Amino acid sequence: MTQPSRLAIVPFVSVDRMMKLVLAIGVERFLTELAAYIEEDFRRWELFDKTPRIASHSHDGVIELMPTSDGKMYGFKYVNGHPKNMREGRQTVTAFGVLADVGSGYPMLLTEMTILTALRTAATSAVAAKYLAPKGSQAMAIIGNGAQSEFQAIAFKALLGVDKLRLYDIDRSASEKCARNLAAKGFDITICSTGQDAVEGVDIITTVTADKQYATILTDNMVGSGVHINAVGGDCPGKTELHRDILLRSDIFVEFPPQTRIEGEIQQLDADHPVTELWQVMTGKAQGRKTKEQITLFDSVGFATEDFSALRYVRDQLQATGLYEELDLLADPDEPRDLFGMLLRAAMQPAA
Repeated sequence: MTQPSRLAIVPFVSVDRMMKLVLAIGVERFLTELAAYIEEDFRRWELFDKTPRIASHSHDGVIELMPTSDGKMYGFKYVNGHPKNMREGRQTVTAFGVLADVGSGYPMLLTEMTILTALRTAATSAVAAKYLAPKGSQAMAIIGNGAQSEFQAIAFKALLGVDKLRLYDIDRSASEKCARNLAAKGFDITICSTGQDAVEGVDIITTVTADKQYATILTDNMVGSGVHINAVGGDCPGKTELHRDILLRSDIFVEFPPQTRIEGEIQQLDADHPVTELWQVMTGKAQGRKTKEQITLFDSVGFATEDFSALRYVRDQLQATGLYEELDLLADPDEPRDLFGMLLRAAMQPAA
């Protein structure tokens, strides 16, 4: 059997290789380095092609494509969101992604992104909190203790030094799972019986629930002055976590307004309600936290540049680690115009 051309080969990072890559680098270091890539790309925001993700909604969930390019590389992620999957023993969110060379159009990387999305979401949350959370924040409530919760906790510890966690989930076993997984990570952990209990005395409130519905995870009376809210769970039309009155009391920061106004907490507000773009804060074009009393809200829905950053980061780790497979993905005949001839020549090859 003829060996494929080297031009036909694309590095592929499977779930197994991704887990080995994260563990070889270390979860904390991985998140810290990934956060640096995310921040770097936010700082060059104006270079990127930007479009709201392309979504196909159904009664059961959503399937989305998230594309972007910086003019040299093109990246996209395929991702779903199906809250009912958990009841069927499946992941709520799964994903894979591609990074390609703009000059040739050839893919440079194909990778799982279910694990990688959890890492990049947590890293993005922590990057935003660097600019928005109260200085010296140590205590965080995490409301919703599913698949994303541990990643959020470790990212906030690695980047901000947050080491006190107050956990709440309507399913106490989820909180117990989260506490168990984080037991050796240097946290002081309290499992709470209500959301109100969870937010007592914290500097940061992270909401990261999965139900695809308008929900009120935080009511107005639960949020005092001076806190930073990291609203992660809202990510599609008809799905929110915060009471509208909280939004009206907060300074709101977003990734890409045309997407967030459709999918984020601010879908509850008028279309012209003022928000600040996160990249503007990072580049000094706008202020983040201004006062101790201010309530800041990062209305996080996830944007394609964050996936692009994650794809860049993973690709940059492959040569040193070797944690990838070679995938024969592209048809590359000796004569580019003779694709059919390639098929005929394959028919004449002896069986393996």
